[in-house]
Amino acid sequence: MKIIVCLKQVPDTSDVRIDPETHTLIREGIPSIINPFDMYAIEEALRLKEKFGGKVTALTLGPPQSLKALTEAVAMGADEAIQLSDRAFAGSDSWATSYTLALAIRKLGEFDLVLCGKQAIDGDTGQVGPGIASQLGIAQLTYVFKIVNLDPEARLITVERLLEEGREIVEARLPALLTVLKDINQPRTASFIKIRDASKKNIPTWSAADLPGVDPAMLGLKGSPTQVIQIFTPPIRTGGAQLIEAGTVRESAALLADKIIAEKII
Repeated sequence: MKIIVCLKQVPDTSDVRIDPETHTLIREGIPSIINPFDMYAIEEALRLKEKFGGKVTALTLGPPQSLKALTEAVAMGADEAIQLSDRAFAGSDSWATSYTLALAIRKLGEFDLVLCGKQAIDGDTGQVGPGIASQLGIAQLTYVFKIVNLDPEARLITVERLLEEGREIVEARLPALLTVLKDINQPRTASFIKIRDASKKNIPTWSAADLPGVDPAMLGLKGSPTQVIQIFTPPIRTGGAQLIEAGTVRESAALLADKIIAEKII
């Protein structure tokens, strides 16, 4: 099987800084880690490789320092890794990010599965995985917490999805894209020897010019249809509990409703 894992490097700090001009996160020079949800995607890809054979390729889009995330993925067991890094990619929203990653996946050639974490902790949109699937024209299976069955010969995969109101079992044809939850597995810890070997691996970096059929107008900040207009810190809420007293329960409820409407809570 040929499995591609899309991962993202995210800030490992509460000291998040915003570019005042672009209103995007400043990532250069900030301590970073692999997005925690993507760790589960890497682990699941490795388990599938161990069961069915094949190759796992890790793919990320980010500044030069994102190479560290790929090195960690290789240490865990990924066979190959590709970094997408170019100033032309800077400021990408989920749409532009999906477009760029989809181009890179097409360049990699035929594949069976694309795995992503359900969302990134620095954005929480959960849109990149489905966006990649839409760009590639393949099935998308989101919020997966269990792969029930995978039949490479029949080109079918069955998964169990966790929904707000329960669970859902879905079957789809390969190739497909999965976004996974943390319930799906427990990521392994790379050994010292594998970490040492991974640090010596030559990981290629692709720029915008390396992506066949790329439209420069679809990249980065200028290719992002959604842009942050204003960023502000929410005001600290003041106040506390207030006792509403009336003669009857009905009167108390009416006073409470008037209070809620007056305060514009709903």
